[in-house]
Amino acid sequence: MGKFNYLTAPPATEKMPPATPFIIANEAFERFAFYGAKCILAIFMTQYLLGRGGALDVMTEPQSRMWVHVFVAITYFMTIVGALLSDIWLGKYKTIIIFNIVYCLGFLCLALDITRLGFFSGLILVAIGSGVVKPCVSANVGDQFGKTNKHLMSRLYGWFYFSINVGAVISTWFVPLVLKYKGAKVAFAVPMVFMFLATITYILGRKKFVHISARGLYAVQKDINKPALLSLGKLCILFVFVIPFWAIFDQMDSSWVLLVEKMDRNIDLGFVSFSIESSQATLLNPLLVLIFIPFFSYIVYPLINKFFPLTELRKISLGLFLAITVFVVPALVQRQVSAGTQVNFIWMVPAYILLTAAEVMVSITCLEFAYTQAPKTIKSFVTSAFLLSISLGNAFAALVNKLIQNPDGTSKLPGTSYYWFFVIVMLVTAVLFVFVASLYKEKTYIQDEEGV
Repeated sequence: MGKFNYLTAPPATEKMPPATPFIIANEAFERFAFYGAKCILAIFMTQYLLGRGGALDVMTEPQSRMWVHVFVAITYFMTIVGALLSDIWLGKYKTIIIFNIVYCLGFLCLALDITRLGFFSGLILVAIGSGVVKPCVSANVGDQFGKTNKHLMSRLYGWFYFSINVGAVISTWFVPLVLKYKGAKVAFAVPMVFMFLATITYILGRKKFVHISARGLYAVQKDINKPALLSLGKLCILFVFVIPFWAIFDQMDSSWVLLVEKMDRNIDLGFVSFSIESSQATLLNPLLVLIFIPFFSYIVYPLINKFFPLTELRKISLGLFLAITVFVVPALVQRQVSAGTQVNFIWMVPAYILLTAAEVMVSITCLEFAYTQAPKTIKSFVTSAFLLSISLGNAFAALVNKLIQNPDGTSKLPGTSYYWFFVIVMLVTAVLFVFVASLYKEKTYIQDEEGV
């Protein structure tokens, strides 16, 4: 990339960065692709998966839960690779473009071959592509800001998260219907198209983006040795306590989907009635996020601030305590289902409300916190440290589902026991986080404004 053709530092402006429309559009398309595929994985593996000879070769529920979490764990583990590639060698923009192509190839494999070989090959490529670009895209948002307009950073991160959930709402409604009526190959082809659109959008916006060059291994090592980075160890420790939250959160696409499959999914609101597919239930989460982002920003947070200063770490802490209540709802629903009672899906709605409220407090806050607390040369790396907590949370959930499998296909944590286990884990985590967070001292790093 010629240095005279691209912005190499944020322009001194009090307005939103020039790349804002491309950031929002790209994220909406990419998240459509990711969540569209993710929401149908559990149902695909238990109902549609084929063996080598083309005959139906589906998985048990514990197996499908495990592989959903393995996929998410690999995806977010690859964020470390993406961070190192972008901060040391390629820079964020090049890394995003190259691995978006890998991402597209993964969806192509899923669309062409729904046997176990094609499915796992495609899933690995999607995990690699999505994981590598994830920290680069998040950190690239912050790179667009200088000191003059840094006060707008929270707003753009809010819109960034908003666009994620617009894509997720549409895809989790649409793709399960495609799976039901057109089959698995077409269902995976739809996300492929949107991933292609995401890549094209980022290419079209190349002259609007600020391109922060990779600093090289020596510069990164030098930066890491600075005394100011002593707090980074404490920052990473904070993210450890977010791991159990993600072990709970991503079960929307595994244990919750399989539970909803056993429920009455005919919804009657009086003025309108309809039915939903079990994979569509997860659209409640992104739909609620669209409502909760402005609700928390303009009502909840200012209200809490009247009673005590609401710092970033206090937001995260409140979110973790709220997450304790999330699995209580499916535990109560599971008890009724296990007793043979026909339970309507409406009784699961409070679980999605509680989970989404906790997500807004934990995830959005951590995303911005990871960027602002990271020195300038390793912002992708520190962002990936937060994203790694998602990987470890899903690895923990996958391990639990692996260990509880009996040889006959039954579970060592049957019925409600499975959900109460995670409630206890979350309670212990939230209490410990309060003490650890009180020891952390904040220091903010923002990109400098320079000439083009």
